[in-house]
Amino acid sequence: MGNTLQAKYGLKRVINASGRMSILGVSAPTDTVMEAMKQGGQSYVEIADLTNKAGDYIAGLIGSEAAVIVNSASSGIALSVAAIVTQGNRRLSERLHQEPIARNEIIILKGHNVQYGAPVETMVYLGGGRLIEVGYANEGKAEHIRDAVNERTAAILYVKSHHAVQKNMISVEEAWAIAKEQGVPLIVDAAAEEDVKKYVTCSDLAIYSGSKAIEGPTSGIVAGKRQYIEWLKVQLHGIGRSMKVGKETSFGLLQALDEYMNKVDKSEQERAALEALLPLGELPGVKVSIVQDEAGRAIFRGRIHIDPDAAPMNAKQLAEALQQGDIAVYTRDYGVRQGFFDIDPRPLLGDDMDVIVAQIQHLLGGK
Repeated sequence: MGNTLQAKYGLKRVINASGRMSILGVSAPTDTVMEAMKQGGQSYVEIADLTNKAGDYIAGLIGSEAAVIVNSASSGIALSVAAIVTQGNRRLSERLHQEPIARNEIIILKGHNVQYGAPVETMVYLGGGRLIEVGYANEGKAEHIRDAVNERTAAILYVKSHHAVQKNMISVEEAWAIAKEQGVPLIVDAAAEEDVKKYVTCSDLAIYSGSKAIEGPTSGIVAGKRQYIEWLKVQLHGIGRSMKVGKETSFGLLQALDEYMNKVDKSEQERAALEALLPLGELPGVKVSIVQDEAGRAIFRGRIHIDPDAAPMNAKQLAEALQQGDIAVYTRDYGVRQGFFDIDPRPLLGDDMDVIVAQIQHLLGGK
């Protein structure tokens, strides 16, 4: 069905070897998730009731006081900030950016103000916050946060992501200890994290993508303290109106989360599947290795390192050539300027791995 629809609208076949990436549609939900979306979409519900009941169901699964479904982790940042700076005041929420808010500073480690497809700071300002960067790009200490807290501080934002600087940064648990010590709410952006139960234990609000690790439809979850979640729900009638969630998305996410909570760890099978890449190491200038995710998650990827002096092109040129083929192959290309790119096995379908190997061999003159 997918290939038929792609052809109908003139779209190329895409092989996603980059991971749960928004530019490629993030993930491919299961048949049972799609069926839940179909059933939910083809019926009527009271949306306010669905918002409350779905949130309580999710909270029960992941162990938080409360939760709410939002349309993406990005909107989760904006809505969480808006909730905390307005404290649920309806007038301030409806007149966000029009009425002055004295306590609107959001403290973030400099190494966490990243570009993930949009800048983190854009979402903070959309939510009516004013970002205060602390620390340095290669150093984020407890005292950097502590020294920045003042009467205008609304919250601390901690970004747990492979995009963020990992080196020399305090842990989320340390940030949580500072937040409690200073009496300031902690928001944790854990969009792509796999342990959805962990981050609600060390934050006031934790934000997850519904479509990355959980593999549901495009959506997000904000979970945490009930007071803050109730404040966030007020935003659904303010800036959140432009970020609303369809009923079909809510039902699909609930089904995906049910499946995710009973998911079998496939990391070893995924690691084994990467061995199909090893023959590429026989090509001139190519070195293949298997590496673990830089943020410490149980995710393994194949790393293709290119020596441009021995191969006909460098890593950046090869990654671009793979994208531009008749079948577009998207690799995880954060390291191309360092001479490598990665193959993420998790999103691969059918014969994708065979096509990747054949394309690389063809482009490098191996076949």
